[in-house]
Amino acid sequence: MKVVIAGGHGQIARRLGRLLAARGDRVVGIIRNPVHSSDLQADGMNPVVCDLEKASCDDVAALLADTDAVVFAAGAGPGSGAARKHTVDHQAAVVLADAALQAGVRRYVMVSTRGAGSPPPAHADEVWAAYVHAKTAADEYLMAQDLDWTVLRPAALTNEPGTGTVRLTAERSIGEVTRDDVAQVLAALIDTPATVGLVLELAEGPDPIRAAVTRAGEIGTGQPELPR
Repeated sequence: MKVVIAGGHGQIARRLGRLLAARGDRVVGIIRNPVHSSDLQADGMNPVVCDLEKASCDDVAALLADTDAVVFAAGAGPGSGAARKHTVDHQAAVVLADAALQAGVRRYVMVSTRGAGSPPPAHADEVWAAYVHAKTAADEYLMAQDLDWTVLRPAALTNEPGTGTVRLTAERSIGEVTRDDVAQVLAALIDTPATVGLVLELAEGPDPIRAAVTRAGEIGTGQPELPR
């Protein structure tokens, strides 16, 4: 399988890239800064330099030849202002969706965030509010496209070692989840076509990751609903 990860140098993206490469997948990481190329190569990924804030749909579609799945894991990151939440977290995700359609890539997994899909709380600062709005707009755009999409909304992220167990639900996530476990869930989602068309909330919890993803996929096949 060939998987293209947008935002390939991000913390979740690199963890995911290492997992996929280790199991024998061909992994391409889209990065903005060429200095990061050596890091991706060390992870087993093939780095491709492309600035998704500036690239056209044609530019990105050209990178997706023979691709089986794309993962949007890009983000403006800490310290960026409200404007870049729009250009990266929203617009870059839209460009990737349009490029996937143009290139004939069906599978699109979105790394979203807790709180997306609802208005930010009234006490939220300007940048966090802009981030939630941007992620919500990106999710909604993706869900309107003729793609095999899955949206994953993790709880607050930590760098603690992964536990291998999570809570994957249809309700808003609360608490925390490790980046290791998010990457493991993403890898399982790519492998699980039954999760197409689902918006999934992720947090730490008691369920082994593969079992949690399989259970989530039961919604897509008309089986029992996710826990709420």
